[in-house]
Amino acid sequence: MTQYPRLMSPVQLRDHTLRNRIVFGAHTANMSDQGLPGPRFGKYLLERALGGAALIVAEPVPVHRTGVLTRGNFLHSDDAVIPAFRTITDEVKAAGAVILQQLYHIGAHGDSDLSFAPHWSPSGAPSYHDSDGSHAMTGAEVEELLEAHVAAAVRAKAAGFQGVEVWAAYHSLLDQFWTPWSNRRTDHWGGSLENRTRFSRTLIDRIRSACGEQFIIGLAISYSTAYEVTLDAEALCEILDLHDRTGHVDYVTVGSGSYLEFESIIPPFTHGEKLTTPLTAQLKSVLKHAVVTSEAGIRTPENGEAIIASGLADLVSIVRGQIADPHLARKVAEGRADDVRGCISCNQMCWGRRSRDYWISCLINPSAGREFEWGGDRFSPTSAPKDVLVVGAGPAGLEAARVAAERGHSVEIVEALPVVGGQFRLAGMQPRRGQILELMDWYERQFNRLGVRLRLNTFLEHQELTDHPAEVVVVATGSLPDDSGFQRWVPHEASLPGIEAGGVWSPEAVLRREARLGDAVVVYDEGGNWRGVGTAWAMAEAGRKVTIVTPDPFVGKELTRTAADGVVRRRLGALGVRMLAEHRLLRWHGNGVTVRSFLTGEEEVIAASGLVMATTNRAFDPFPETLPGKTLHRIGDCAAPRLAAYAFHEGRKVAMVI
Repeated sequence: MTQYPRLMSPVQLRDHTLRNRIVFGAHTANMSDQGLPGPRFGKYLLERALGGAALIVAEPVPVHRTGVLTRGNFLHSDDAVIPAFRTITDEVKAAGAVILQQLYHIGAHGDSDLSFAPHWSPSGAPSYHDSDGSHAMTGAEVEELLEAHVAAAVRAKAAGFQGVEVWAAYHSLLDQFWTPWSNRRTDHWGGSLENRTRFSRTLIDRIRSACGEQFIIGLAISYSTAYEVTLDAEALCEILDLHDRTGHVDYVTVGSGSYLEFESIIPPFTHGEKLTTPLTAQLKSVLKHAVVTSEAGIRTPENGEAIIASGLADLVSIVRGQIADPHLARKVAEGRADDVRGCISCNQMCWGRRSRDYWISCLINPSAGREFEWGGDRFSPTSAPKDVLVVGAGPAGLEAARVAAERGHSVEIVEALPVVGGQFRLAGMQPRRGQILELMDWYERQFNRLGVRLRLNTFLEHQELTDHPAEVVVVATGSLPDDSGFQRWVPHEASLPGIEAGGVWSPEAVLRREARLGDAVVVYDEGGNWRGVGTAWAMAEAGRKVTIVTPDPFVGKELTRTAADGVVRRRLGALGVRMLAEHRLLRWHGNGVTVRSFLTGEEEVIAASGLVMATTNRAFDPFPETLPGKTLHRIGDCAAPRLAAYAFHEGRKVAMVI
C-alpha cells in the first residue's frame, strides 16, 4: 500500500529486525521528574512507537556528574533509573519498536548552573556553551569517564534497552578527543590518530564486552564546515573506518552542526533539507559493517525515500517530523502519506522550549509532551455528539474544528476571509516559510476527510450567531493590529506622534499587499520575532531599502530560542538592511521618522516612504459575553494576542472537552 517501499523496508541490527528505516533519533526532551523518567517521557516515546517508528533512541543520559547539561537530564550514576526506564522500554517494545538509549558527556561545553562541577575535557579548552573554561583531565580521570560510560551502558541494558548510542557529535567529549585543535595531550590519549581515537575505541570495546554480542551499539557523529578547526569529511571517514573495523559498531548516525555552529544542530526553516547526505554517502563507501543513518533536515517521508532509494544512507532519523506527527511512519505504511501533518521547521516549541530549559512540545502538535494527559493524536469518540460552530479559521479555530470532528461532533467552521489560516497564513508568505501554507492545505484535507463544513467569505453578525442551530460555539476570531502606534517601552505616550500623517502600516497589510510602501521603509519591531523580522526580510528581498528599528538589544531577540536569529541577521545584512537596536520612535513625519537611542539619547531622522509597526496586536471579539441557550468558548488571539503555538494549544484543548 505504501508509496515509499524502500523507506518502509526492514533492516537488521544484530538480532533485531527494524520494521522500517525510520528512526526517532535521540534528542533532549527535558521531561525528567527529579531525574527520573515518568509518564510524560514514557508516553511521549510510546506514541511514536505506536505511530510506527522502527527505532527509538531515548534522550541522552549524562554518564557522569561533570556532564549534566539540562535541568531535565536523567540521573547519572544511579540505579534508581532502572525500574523507571523498564516501564517505558517494556511498553515501547510491545508496540513493535526497538529502543536504545543515548549516552553522553559534553566535555568542555558544560553548564555550571546545572552540574555545579568543572567541565572535564581532554585539554582544558573553553566552553562554547557558556563562558566557562574546562578542566584538563588527568589520566585517572580519563579512566573514570571510560568506566562511567560502561556503567551507564550496563544500567541501560538492565533497564530493558536493546542497545546504546555513544555520543560523539557536536564536538562533544569524544569528538574533542578526535579533533587535534581540542586535543593537545602528549600522553597516549593524544597526538596520533590512533591515540586520539583510543578513548572512543576503548569505550566501545568495553561496552561490547560488558553487554554482549546481541547488544546494539551505535555511534552518533556530526559534520560541520563552519570552522576549519573541526574535522572535515575525510578525517571523519578515516576515524569511523577505524571503529568499523572492530565490528563492534552497528550503525553510525550523522547529524549536522556543532557547539561552534549551533544553528545547524537543529536546522530551522532558514536552512536546506537533507543536510548530511554528502557525508553519509562517503561513509557508505567506507564502512563495511556499520549501517549509516542520515539526520538533520529530513522532514518528510519524501525526503526519507529519496535518501534510501539513492543509496545515500541506510536509515533516516526524522525527529521533528515525528514530534509534529507521531504517527508519520504508520500513515506512510498504510498508504496515507497525505495525512501526515508536516513539520514546519519553526523550532519554536521543540528547541525553543528546550533552550529555556522547559520540556519540549510542538507548535502544530500541542499534544507533544502531553500524551500521558491527552492521549496523543488518538481521539476517543464522544458519548454525546453535538452540533459545533467554530467562528474563525486561524490556528485556534482550525485545530478546534479538526479535533471536535475527530471526536465525532458535527462541525461547521466559518471564516470571513476567502482562505483559511488567518495571520498564520500570512507568515507563510515570508521567505522560506512555505511549509506553513502546506499545513493550511493539510487542514483542508482533514476537513474533507472528517466531513467538516467549511464556509469562507462568511462574516457572522451577532443575530446570525444567536440564530445558528449549533449547541456549542467556539469563538476564534483572532486579533487585529494596533493602529495607534503605541510603543510599549514608551508607556506614557498613548500613540505615536505624527501617525495621522498616514503611510503607517501593519505587517499583515504588507503581506496582504495592501500597503503602499514606496522604496524606503522603516520597520519598528518590538516583538523580536518573525512578524517583524520576516516581514522586513520579505520587503528587502522585493528590492526595498529597509531599516529595522527595535528597542531590543539586537534584531530578532526572540528568535534566539529557535537558533534562527543569527541566520536571518546575516540574510538581512546581505540584503543591505540597516539594523538599529535599542532605539525608540520619536515622531513619524509622513516622509521619515525621528528615532532616539535609549542608550545615549541621540536623535536621528531616517528618510522613509512607509513605516511598518510590528507591535502587540489587540484582541478582536465582536460578540457578547454569553449567548442564550449555547455553550460559548473563546480561544486563541481573541482571548489574548499571543504566538501561534498557544492558539493551536487552546484549539486542541477546548475540542477535547466539548
